[in-house]
Amino acid sequence: MINKYIQQSYKILEGEELSRELIDKLSELQGADVMDLMSLANKVKTKFAMPMHVCTIMNVKSGLCNEDCKFCAQSLHNNADVERYSLSSKKEIQEQAKEAFKYDIKSFALVTSGTGYKKANSEFNKIIESIDDIHEKVEGSRVCASIGFLSDETAKALADHNIANYNINLQTSVDQYGKLISSTHTIEDRIDTIKLLKKYGTKVCSGGIIGIGESMKDRIDMAYTLKELDVDVIPLNVLVPIPGTPMENNEEVDVYEIAKVFALYRLINPTKVLKFGAGRETIMKDFQALLMLSGANGFLTGGYLTTRGRDSKEDERFEKQLQLFS
Repeated sequence: MINKYIQQSYKILEGEELSRELIDKLSELQGADVMDLMSLANKVKTKFAMPMHVCTIMNVKSGLCNEDCKFCAQSLHNNADVERYSLSSKKEIQEQAKEAFKYDIKSFALVTSGTGYKKANSEFNKIIESIDDIHEKVEGSRVCASIGFLSDETAKALADHNIANYNINLQTSVDQYGKLISSTHTIEDRIDTIKLLKKYGTKVCSGGIIGIGESMKDRIDMAYTLKELDVDVIPLNVLVPIPGTPMENNEEVDVYEIAKVFALYRLINPTKVLKFGAGRETIMKDFQALLMLSGANGFLTGGYLTTRGRDSKEDERFEKQLQLFS
């Protein structure tokens, strides 16, 4: 017999928003009830969300960040064995973009380590030149970016140069950010950048990490913050503990718990792109498709900055097979 809270939740298929109280009850489900929750989330995805969104990223500036994010191999505060290099050349970026768009990939993102760009300095202008170059050389390309905190000036510049999506993750709940993530900046710095991007009409990609020591309440709180900010794409990453970071010994989260989180995020944000990022192959392994049937309608292919990913050609077939379940 189907759980009474799941039965009550089917009203979402008629366009009715679920209450926070009901979401909290769903978050307590265990065992076979989680499978029913996943099934509902998949129905919501099929009815309300866009078709599959696939993107890839290029780490164009690595290991040179002065922020102290506890999960991150690229922080200079941590001792991870990570390659460090300054901004890639326009030619290197163009070549990798051309390679990415050979496959059924919707977006190509430039990612830099570092605090961000509050001024349109020479490095920022080189990034803008690379964005323009890809648009010019690769027909129909959608170029995205994740280059840290922005000002009104730099947010407007990115919009003026047709950036498709801008990624800046919240990582966790507002209340726990200082404890779990960083002491050198605040989550409000991230939220301020999101608001600037929205001001200039740029689509925002913002989500977080599962497995950093957060509670289920933290996960749900973050989902509602993202809903309030009206972000367009919500990437959820599963922590891949990296030696040399404060989170290197964090325990892996159970697969069914991760699937439950994805399902809840779909019910809270029924129309958004819910994207599975890091941890798809390394943590979920044989169960990775489970999340794509738990409400997710997007995934990150290729590498994930400092952890390995899966070959784009394999993921092209993976995407086509998933479409058969829609």
